Amino acid sequence: MKRLKLVFGLTICIQLAFANLLYDITDGKFRIPAFETPKSMNDGEFYTLLVNNKAVVKYNYKTGATIDTIFSVSRLKNSSLKSIEGYEFSPNELKLLVYTNSKKRYRRTFTANYYVYDIKRSEIQTLSDNGPQEVPLFSPDSRYIAFARENNLYLKKLDFNTESAITKDGAKGSVINGVPDWVYEEEFVATRYFAWSPDSKMLAFIKFDESKVPEFAFQKYINQDTASHELQLYPTLEHFKYPKAGENNSKVSVCVYDDFYKSVKTMQIPSNDGDFYIPRIKWTNTIEQLAVFKLNRNQNKLEMFFCNPKSTLSKLILKQEDKYYVDYENIDHTRFLSDNETFLSVNEQDGYRHIYQYRMNGTLVKQLTKGKWDVTDLYGYDENKKILYYQSAEVSPMQRDIFMVDAKGKKTRLTNGQGTHKGNFNSTLTYFIDDASSVSTPNILSLYTTKGTAIRVIENNAGIASKFKSLNLPKKEFFSFTTSENIKLNGWMVKPVDFVATKKYPVLLVQYSGPDSQEVLDKWDIDWEYYLATQNYIVVCVDGRGTGARGSEFRKCTYEKLGLLETKDQVEAAKYMGNQPYADKDRIGIWGWSYGGYMTLMAMTSGEKVFKSGIAVAPVTDWRLYNSAYTERYMRRPQENFNGYDQSSVLPRAKDLQGNLLIIHGTADDNVHTQNTMLFIDRLVAADKQFEMQLYTDKNHSILGKQTRRHLYTRMSEFLFKNL
Repeated sequence: MKRLKLVFGLTICIQLAFANLLYDITDGKFRIPAFETPKSMNDGEFYTLLVNNKAVVKYNYKTGATIDTIFSVSRLKNSSLKSIEGYEFSPNELKLLVYTNSKKRYRRTFTANYYVYDIKRSEIQTLSDNGPQEVPLFSPDSRYIAFARENNLYLKKLDFNTESAITKDGAKGSVINGVPDWVYEEEFVATRYFAWSPDSKMLAFIKFDESKVPEFAFQKYINQDTASHELQLYPTLEHFKYPKAGENNSKVSVCVYDDFYKSVKTMQIPSNDGDFYIPRIKWTNTIEQLAVFKLNRNQNKLEMFFCNPKSTLSKLILKQEDKYYVDYENIDHTRFLSDNETFLSVNEQDGYRHIYQYRMNGTLVKQLTKGKWDVTDLYGYDENKKILYYQSAEVSPMQRDIFMVDAKGKKTRLTNGQGTHKGNFNSTLTYFIDDASSVSTPNILSLYTTKGTAIRVIENNAGIASKFKSLNLPKKEFFSFTTSENIKLNGWMVKPVDFVATKKYPVLLVQYSGPDSQEVLDKWDIDWEYYLATQNYIVVCVDGRGTGARGSEFRKCTYEKLGLLETKDQVEAAKYMGNQPYADKDRIGIWGWSYGGYMTLMAMTSGEKVFKSGIAVAPVTDWRLYNSAYTERYMRRPQENFNGYDQSSVLPRAKDLQGNLLIIHGTADDNVHTQNTMLFIDRLVAADKQFEMQLYTDKNHSILGKQTRRHLYTRMSEFLFKNL
């Protein structure tokens, strides 16, 4: 009896100790504070940071000493500006663009009120008095600023303080100039689609004609415009153009505005049907060559053209074709060298993502990196020393390190080969900040020379490390196993507090599983798996086929059949865990968000009776319902891959649901529409399958908000406690 009382007492103590852990996690107590990326100044010896949203302060790289306060709202005269949200230097570093009052348009784009600050004169003026602006950009000579407003482009001449319209045909739901439509912003991850010529005399931009793109709408139930949130009797409708798989995309064209002639010319881009993407435009170092990157609709052919803005003619320079798809992100690593004789480009022609050097006519000079590993970022190329700096997964697919390679091919690792390292290099490539973390160590920011010499630690996040360490929670353990199809998969596992190897524990699989994603990485990431460890759950994450950093074949093998191989791998992971002596094979669950939610549904309707319970948050349920650019990149159009879409859909599989299901969605999800969930639960009802459901009013795909996140994770936890 005394022993029972002791055990009961210990259990109560443990529960009290971890009572607030879930909220600490959802509130972000162990999340690394956003570290503002230092803006390197032109000389490479100094950088600036935004301090308390009130000042732009200049620091010395080497010593960290404060050198000067370049801008401060407290020093402004005759200005009502109380704080700023961001800033940008002019190329000559004599002016600043600062902004406030930002309002999101979609996930990344926003409008704001911008101001131009003259550093020498300590004078500030509005960029425009005619309404909020988007993505303003200084010209290379610092004399002009181009910006977008309400689908049109404008030019501000700082010398004369004049504003003029570059385009006038912009209209909501019809024509957009210089900023992306919904699908370009979401799937090509860019907010600005205009660029200045090197001589500051021309502005290239992309024109989007979305007039024939189908429109999507969803209801908003709460009046967000009033402080009292009084009862809104009639929901409003949010309308926007959203091309689903196989539907009409925006028609895009590349235009160049010539300020001398006040004219706009359209570049002649070869095309059979006009149905293509222009994910990026970029000037070379000469005004006669505007680089235009064109992807065909199926995204398996990428062409780089050089367009002449005077003649409008274009010349094909480089073409990449892939039996699966070409990754648009490789475009961002293109570097045109200052001699205008060669450029750097990233592709996967040897089966791995590597860096190549080409002549300006498109002929290959040499391959700069090589091996059975992927380059994961290109930081810069020192043209004088002929040294390349990049990040790769060479040490392990589960790690990231920073490397340099010289003209002779000598390679040097600049980081320690442990955990995940991200680099932030200064403008002259003489220093870099190493942002390093692991599963057991929160991010440590350290300054190094590009020769690898440590200079100083900028931030070690010791407070977060100490708080988390004091909890004495289990550590993530990495493991790997081989499936029945002879595929080696990597994973991590968090075991319960006071784990006893002879006991049997329930297991929850967490995964995302989407193309080129990675969840099994040696980096700091504290989520509710640690809370579940205090509740006697084992939490496991396995990256299946289709995930990143293991070469193009592993990454792209799910092509035209999304969900099928990934489902097999999650089922194999569940079976592998079920065979472990400490796991209860009858109490295995799975959960995921977005693509991970889709995978939860695929796994629970696979016919394999391995999952007792599952949670699907914001899931896709049929790829015909998702956007064109993402879906067709991996599936082609439904018109070309009808069977593939059928096999990848969970809608006809609803009748095969096995286990307890909780499905969750935000009603204002503009990305994965709530329509996905509604259609799936209709099939579940028709099949007489019971389920639980949770909606979050007016919440988007991320279901954000402090109280909302607390509610969400409490809801999911209670579901598991009852059903797993």
